Amino acid sequence: MNNELEKIECCPKFEPANWDGKEEVWADKRFIKGRVLSFLHIPLNFGGVCTRLSAIATSAGKLDRELPWLCDENSLWGSDLYVGVTGEVPGAQNVSLSGKFVFKVFEGAYNKMPVWIKEFETWLKSTGKKSQKIYVWYTTCPKCAKKYGKNYVVMVARCE
Repeated sequence: MNNELEKIECCPKFEPANWDGKEEVWADKRFIKGRVLSFLHIPLNFGGVCTRLSAIATSAGKLDRELPWLCDENSLWGSDLYVGVTGEVPGAQNVSLSGKFVFKVFEGAYNKMPVWIKEFETWLKSTGKKSQKIYVWYTTCPKCAKKYGKNYVVMVARCE
């Protein structure tokens, strides 16, 4: 493996067994929110938004490295990115999420997303759950996915 690639430490190694099929109840989990511009669901500035939100949360001493970063693919032209924080972050759009959240891990290239969404919805139905909202958690950046040899993506549903 390339020595430069081995030195990358921006994304912690993802452990799929810790999240696959997991359910959590959140009460006012804190996030800061940013907007990613897209063209037909293809992100144009995802890395820049991630870097900006991470820097804002880190400089405030509020970045929560345990909470997933959730992406709400709510338009062909953009998506909302939610970065987990431990409290109010000055100068950021602070939001909170509450409810029951269910997680299902997938692995592979991003172009499999339509298949994963269908599989996720089928899996949810088989467990008797109905989603109110689906988010995507990209567990690592592309460089770290290459470093670890796996590209895990987690489908996350807020359920009734």
